[in-house]
Amino acid sequence: MGLKTAQQEVDKWINDHGVRYFNELTNMAQLTEEVGEVARIIARRYGEQSEKESDKNKDLGEELADVLFVVLCLANQTGVDIEEAFYKKLDIKTKRDHNRHQNNEKLK
Repeated sequence: MGLKTAQQEVDKWINDHGVRYFNELTNMAQLTEEVGEVARIIARRYGEQSEKESDKNKDLGEELADVLFVVLCLANQTGVDIEEAFYKKLDIKTKRDHNRHQNNEKLK
């Protein structure tokens, strides 16, 4: 599934199962909350913090999907074609960073 299709699927889900989109500020707060849940898993599972028993069954993929869902909601609400924006950004990063990381001594 491409990003354009995912964006359409989110819109369909909102229309079929939700009452309406939350407003942009509410979705921004929700995005922050979801990113925090991803950060908690990463910090405890892959970082130096110990993982609480209650966090051991948390699914990182599910939490990342929550982030993506809210990002797609925000894109829909604000008229952003996320697939187009993604490929534009990838092109910019490719041109800007083509040799930057390969020449970074910290990454060797």
